[in-house]
Amino acid sequence: MKFFKRLRYTIEADIASFLERRERKNPVALLQHFLRQAEAQTKETEQCLQRQQQLKEQFAAQLKDNERLLQKRREQLALVELASEADLLAFAQQEVAAYEARANTLAQSLAQAEHDYFELEQKYEQMKHKLKDMQVRQLQLMGKENVVRAHHKMNTVMSTHTAGDESFAEMENYIDRLGDNIEANYSVTTFEHRLEQLAKDAALAK
Repeated sequence: MKFFKRLRYTIEADIASFLERRERKNPVALLQHFLRQAEAQTKETEQCLQRQQQLKEQFAAQLKDNERLLQKRREQLALVELASEADLLAFAQQEVAAYEARANTLAQSLAQAEHDYFELEQKYEQMKHKLKDMQVRQLQLMGKENVVRAHHKMNTVMSTHTAGDESFAEMENYIDRLGDNIEANYSVTTFEHRLEQLAKDAALAK
């Protein structure tokens, strides 16, 4: 027995540890799992409540029908007593006693069914509130998860943008250097052209 008890505690601890790790990894998924279980249990309770309502109505109908028949037997018993029908008197008395006993049983059963229905109804309302709270909690966690993901994506974009800025700055420096080289080459070319022109003018002057 001690072995099985230790085994049970070990299994329960492993399950609790698994659920804790799962919750840390994905709390929204774990809550959705519990939410589906709660929805199924709430649905089952609703069905039990509907069944209890039907039983309550059946007890009430049986009691009403029994009261009608009991009243009929009582009237018949009164007629037998007035007519002094000795052979029918015992039968009429037994019939009235049987319907009275059944009336007591049905009344008690109806009262118990109404009590059970009231308890089930309270439990059902509590479960609906609990389910609604879990749905609200789910939305809250989904909102937090969405914000975390958005921040992560923005941080990724900002990091990429920073790297892009560095690349863009390198391109600007390259273009500036290229522009400087072009301007320098243009100046050299212009200077050589002027020298050539002066040489031509000097040759013509001779």
